[in-house]
Amino acid sequence: MRKRAAVLCGAAVVVAGTVTALPADASTARPTTTTVQPAKLAWKKCATTNYPTLQCSSVQVPLDHANPHGKQITLALSRVPHTAKTYQGPLLVNPGGPGGSGLTLAGFVASSLPKAVASQYDVIGFDPRGVGKSTPALDCKPGYFNPVRPDSVPSTPALEKANLARVKAYTTACGKKYANLLPYIDTVSAVRDMDSIRAALGARKINYFGYSYGTYLGAVYAKLYPERVRRLVLDSIVDPTGVWYDDNLGQDYAFNDRQQALMAWIAKYDSTYKLGTDPARVEAKWYAMRAALAKKPADGKVGASELEDTFIPGGYYNGYWPYLAEAFAAYVNDKNADPLVEAYENYAAIDASGDNGYSVYTSVQCRDASWPRDWNQWRRDNWAAYDKAPFMVWNNAWYNAPCAFWPTRTKEPVNIANGKLPPVLLFQATNDAATPYEGGATVHRMLAGSSLVVEEGGGNHGITLSGNACLDKYLSTYLSDGKVPRGGREVDAVCQKTPDPKPLTSAKSATSTAHGSTLHGLLGFRG
Repeated sequence: MRKRAAVLCGAAVVVAGTVTALPADASTARPTTTTVQPAKLAWKKCATTNYPTLQCSSVQVPLDHANPHGKQITLALSRVPHTAKTYQGPLLVNPGGPGGSGLTLAGFVASSLPKAVASQYDVIGFDPRGVGKSTPALDCKPGYFNPVRPDSVPSTPALEKANLARVKAYTTACGKKYANLLPYIDTVSAVRDMDSIRAALGARKINYFGYSYGTYLGAVYAKLYPERVRRLVLDSIVDPTGVWYDDNLGQDYAFNDRQQALMAWIAKYDSTYKLGTDPARVEAKWYAMRAALAKKPADGKVGASELEDTFIPGGYYNGYWPYLAEAFAAYVNDKNADPLVEAYENYAAIDASGDNGYSVYTSVQCRDASWPRDWNQWRRDNWAAYDKAPFMVWNNAWYNAPCAFWPTRTKEPVNIANGKLPPVLLFQATNDAATPYEGGATVHRMLAGSSLVVEEGGGNHGITLSGNACLDKYLSTYLSDGKVPRGGREVDAVCQKTPDPKPLTSAKSATSTAHGSTLHGLLGFRG
């Protein structure tokens, strides 16, 4: 996880045009013959201004799939129905998390794909168990992220004690509030839910398109139900061999690199931001700002931890860089904290939806795999990482620390290695911080017959349907015809990265990243 991706050779570009076709199986939309025919879903209009054809429904699934006639829970669904004569079945979409709501993502995907492609699918969004409009929805401790939190870096025993007390209070609250639910909030249970959705849709097979954690969700579904996968797209890929403790440590190094990339970008535009032309000196000013906010939080809201929260999204998506840079410059040069507070409120402040998402995030990750239960190991590992990559280490550690004290027993991670699938299409940026490049390379090796499309030099997380025409062409071709690029053993196709943003100098530039921002707003942060 900690190694950065090597620069890819250009040879793959030359042969990227060769394709292998996935046989079009129009019959996959027909229902499975079962002893009990699932009830037909009742779809109702739930249109929004941006997505006027969106429909909503719900389906009941067992809380415990081993006890199908026991307690039932409800999953919220959304749909943009197909309109073309050619129907390729349902396309389930997931934005990641775990804990991300997928209802609006269905509208985004349907409207962002070429109309000729999207019209052949019922694009299906869903809120996984515990999330959003599904019931019951989790909220372990409302207001858990209210500012101002203790400084994330435990530089004194008192700070470590304060952070630990906060984390333990959270796990205690979650365990008391949801003792009967937590044993069933995990990836495998969510995958069983996806197959219940498939059955309710009357489909023999599904198509699936997942971002971030959604790639792990899709890979686990494919492992458990390989015969029910028609097409599978994974974008910004979780390393399944590191779930979840090692993956989170690996993120720390990658996010530090992305923060330094932002500092270099700010230095490049010194004429705009006046923070210096040396990236190292710009970075020193950022850490000086952090130290000042630790002593005196801006507007009683933005302390050191909240400053980290505000800049972490810049590691996910560089479309936020101009706004973060303006807030940074205003604080340092003009002693004006207002833009910084505004940036915090736009990118980092947690509302009830965020509380819900985090509750599911911890519930899934802490249940999915074993975590160190000895806090001394967390202390050693995170201080070692901090020495080399200080930007996000302790912020990330406290974000995941509930798993050191989680009240439920852990499961074993799923080995997603699979040789039973039709061609699978993978997308990965070389400098992605949330899911570093090695995850994409690992899954490419584990899924026999998969094809890996790489965005060379790209650092954004979630790279398709975000403005890169080269990537989107491969996606559209696959969803339309089942064709994947075949170009080499390690990489099958290479696209150049989307250019970095420019400073905000006009209304046009301020809206130039709007489409990418829409996607990244739906994907959220932390996975």
